[in-house]
Amino acid sequence: MPEHRPFPRALVDAKTWRAAIAELEAGHVSLLSLWAEPKSVHMALLEERSVAVLSLPVINTFPSVGARHAPAIRLERAIHDLYGFVPEDADDTRPWLDHGRWSSSQPLSATPALPDASPYTFLDVDGENLHQIPVGPVHAGIIEPGHFRFTASGETVVRLEERLGYVHKGIDGLFAGATLARAASLSSHVSGDSAVAYGIAFSCAVEAALNVSPPPRALYLRALMAELERLANHFGDFGAICNDASFSLMHAHCGILREEILRAASAAFGHRLMMDCVMPGGVADAYPAGITKIEMLVGEIERRFPALVEVYDATASLQDRTVGTGILRPELAKRFAAGGYVGRASARNFDVRRDFAYAPYDQLSFEVPVREAGDVDARVWIRVREIEQSLSLVKQIVAKLPSGPARVEVVATAGEGMAIAEGFRGDVVAWVRLNGDGTIARCHLRDPSWFQWPLLEVVIEGNIVADFPLCNKSFNCSYSGHDL
Repeated sequence: MPEHRPFPRALVDAKTWRAAIAELEAGHVSLLSLWAEPKSVHMALLEERSVAVLSLPVINTFPSVGARHAPAIRLERAIHDLYGFVPEDADDTRPWLDHGRWSSSQPLSATPALPDASPYTFLDVDGENLHQIPVGPVHAGIIEPGHFRFTASGETVVRLEERLGYVHKGIDGLFAGATLARAASLSSHVSGDSAVAYGIAFSCAVEAALNVSPPPRALYLRALMAELERLANHFGDFGAICNDASFSLMHAHCGILREEILRAASAAFGHRLMMDCVMPGGVADAYPAGITKIEMLVGEIERRFPALVEVYDATASLQDRTVGTGILRPELAKRFAAGGYVGRASARNFDVRRDFAYAPYDQLSFEVPVREAGDVDARVWIRVREIEQSLSLVKQIVAKLPSGPARVEVVATAGEGMAIAEGFRGDVVAWVRLNGDGTIARCHLRDPSWFQWPLLEVVIEGNIVADFPLCNKSFNCSYSGHDL
């Protein structure tokens, strides 16, 4: 087994695998990710600031993680759809990504099967005077597709069940055999609003596998891109949440600031979403005029943003809609290892930039905002405070930006690596295995939305149907990053 950097990976038997499941069930560790390849399944575990990967050889079945630890259920369903492995004693064996329209089922297994067009069965709900409201997958706005099945008693939601997978693109299969350049580009296109976060996670995983260190300038420019991405998305969400509460004025103002951030990113890096700007070994260098534009923009946002925050805080109609709506209890946020603003609004004090202190964040000063209320309002305030912190980080990065090269040459050989990067939604995980010729043998990318989507089902229960758009936008989970 090749060396796995920087975290250990151990080949285990079923007994050890079950012992790890018991640790998850007891809450001693958190599930970082769960994935497969043709002859094995892998489980990454997080314990405070340490990570370990367990690998279990599999022929047909493996002990179910989801049977005792709910956050693993959808990941296991995805594994079965792609590889055909059956989780033993699993509570939910329905397909997840496979909608019966593929040319073959279990396409990444050693022996793909015929397509399975069996109808999908939603969970039963018992009770009197209940009715169902199906929403999607096609929606009224220009958004990605997802189906939401509401069961309601009057206006009160009794259960929400999601069905996703409509934007499955076969990312796992596309990575296999890809060159580093192709794979780096593919990673930045997995979820458009997180192009930088995915690019950093993938590149860091490859660099770990090859024991390569990017130059200091590249690390600072990566952080600059990441904070611009965070700012653009947080402004978009802040405005959109207010818009879903019929306060369109905030949406307009935030939309203007988001647009200015995207234009500054384009001026500095040649692309509004900074796609294909991060690659193993470094980054595409920034244009000096773009850095100047970013400096000017930060000052403009710092001048205009406090007034928007004051308007939000002082508008009673907004507070009436967001305060106490869609509450995520801290114990659930912890159990599901909810990342980003979803977890931090519910007391989960976790941020990869600080807790794993990857460069250059280990040389920058910032705070991680945390709240305990867990409602829509708390998720708004986490975004507000993170905007303030990101503005400070951008100023520090620009002030300390080193000169010199922005990229080193990468000679690809065999190796394994793993990395975690903090995106605007939370922690993005990348795991790669490289072939001897430097092409990708297997790459697994895990979006924070895998552990956030199930929690959205929980927080809407007991709320009115009309509050779902607020809850949904306050989570703003990724469809594309999840469906892969």
